[in-house]
Amino acid sequence: MSDIRVKGELRTDFECEAVNFPAKHWAEAVFNVDGEEIVLEISAEEKVIVAISAGEEAVWKGTLEGLKMLLKGEIKAR
Repeated sequence: MSDIRVKGELRTDFECEAVNFPAKHWAEAVFNVDGEEIVLEISAEEKVIVAISAGEEAVWKGTLEGLKMLLKGEIKAR
């Protein structure tokens, strides 16, 4: 059996919870809000790569370290 490197969880305000989604290399969460897709993709290869998109034109992709720096305001998005 393949090694599980990523585990996903999803929780909502309706007290619904889905846990322990196993993945070896990548996982993706897709939310649809009023026809707009919001996507979070995680790739666990050598370095953890994170991609976030809100529609087709608003996309950010980089390392986990880069995402942390972006959220702390240490770098700016392109």
